Amino acid sequence: MALELKLASEGVAGFRTPLLAIAMDDKPGAATLPELDRALGGALQRAVESHEFRGARDEILHFSGTTSGPGRVVLIGMGKTVDRPGALRRAAALAARQARKIGSGELAFHGGALGEKDLEAVTVGLIAGAWEYKDLQTPPPEDERRASLTRATILSADSDDARRGLAAGEAIGAGHALARTLAMMPGNLCTPDFLASTAREIADRHGMKLTVLGRAEMAEEGMGSFLSVAQGTPQDPKLIAIEYAGGKAGDKPVTLVGKGLCFDSGGISIKPALSMEDMKFDMCGAAGVLGALDAIGRMKLPINVVGLVGATTNMPSGTAANPGDVVRSHLGKYIEIINTDAEGRLVLADLLSYARRFNPAVVIDAATLTGACVIALGHTATGVFGIDDTLIGEVIAAGKRAGEPGWPMPLWDEYRELIKSDVADIKNSGGRPAGAITAAMFLKEFTEAYPWVHLDVAGTAYSETDLVALPKGPTGIPTGTFIEFVRGRIT
Repeated sequence: MALELKLASEGVAGFRTPLLAIAMDDKPGAATLPELDRALGGALQRAVESHEFRGARDEILHFSGTTSGPGRVVLIGMGKTVDRPGALRRAAALAARQARKIGSGELAFHGGALGEKDLEAVTVGLIAGAWEYKDLQTPPPEDERRASLTRATILSADSDDARRGLAAGEAIGAGHALARTLAMMPGNLCTPDFLASTAREIADRHGMKLTVLGRAEMAEEGMGSFLSVAQGTPQDPKLIAIEYAGGKAGDKPVTLVGKGLCFDSGGISIKPALSMEDMKFDMCGAAGVLGALDAIGRMKLPINVVGLVGATTNMPSGTAANPGDVVRSHLGKYIEIINTDAEGRLVLADLLSYARRFNPAVVIDAATLTGACVIALGHTATGVFGIDDTLIGEVIAAGKRAGEPGWPMPLWDEYRELIKSDVADIKNSGGRPAGAITAAMFLKEFTEAYPWVHLDVAGTAYSETDLVALPKGPTGIPTGTFIEFVRGRIT
């Protein structure tokens, strides 16, 4: 159920709500809320003076509320607010998670004076914190249920700027929620067909053009690299192309490309059984593309955008590709398959070649591509690969605005030696050394026609632990980076 959001300019002390969340930085002052402090019998002032609440990032302190105003009050620490929108987004997500935890059903959020970008960030945060995936869980008995968070009020002046911030935040939040829901769905439900039907719903709702190619159409296109991954599964693979024409006719589009492995067993090079269930998340790049296109359509951005998704499953069977097989890619290059578990790059190779027909201004692909990137950067930063430093900086800046940090990785010609093949033009794995880099070097072979950046989101697209502001599971990355990059390209 979507979170219903609204603005209200009433004072915090008298605003009737089951839960009032107040975001404060690392220098909290109860004097800024004197009426609420008086209504709480001076509890805010005492908490600040005794250092019971210091305003540190993610610090939470609950108070009993009042009979005529908020039923409960919770202080949320933002820490040092160098990036105020980012701090507000995180605090709002925490506030929403607290509301869900206690079952308040609704909340009000106060973050001081909010500009347009601040209000957008708060909205995105509230939607992120309210998100949950309970579609496949039997509800508890009615008398044991906690209310889901369905309504939130942001205490801010109802101005044109505020309404614009709210609308943009709702669009971005919806895109994130869609991406997280798709990622959280099990592989037997979120199939290539389901991703295609989701794309169709987005395209129909926003007036976008949709093209879907199946196995037969891809064979006609000569997509031997993509199809080598799909040849072990009975499910029909899908190449999904969504075209959003918000800009001038003839303007080159920004093209977003996502890996959509709805489940990745590793194929013949089968993965260990431990945690293989997490391989349903191997389509987070594709989820990010679909989430971003939905948000872009909602915002009606004045720019042309193309989204490309390659969706399939990678399964071992009597028809699956074998290590040592050689296939011909859409671009015409021959690829030796060293490891069938290095399948994402085989799918992306043909997508990146297919992207040429759109005459793109720039192409950004995102994929949960390599465990090596997780070893290099952990679960904090996305690996950013490319050869144009200006474009790399543009992508990293977009990720920073979205709260999705990235870090540049080298893509030097010397690494090309690691993926030379004895029998083909190139091989799909260079072994363990520099594994994330050689994967990106492989993709680079198919991108000479346009400016390009690759995002390896293997460590950031989902989490195996609770992230405080977000629960364990899908984070929505790279949805925000995609959206902010596209917004940054509007002239």
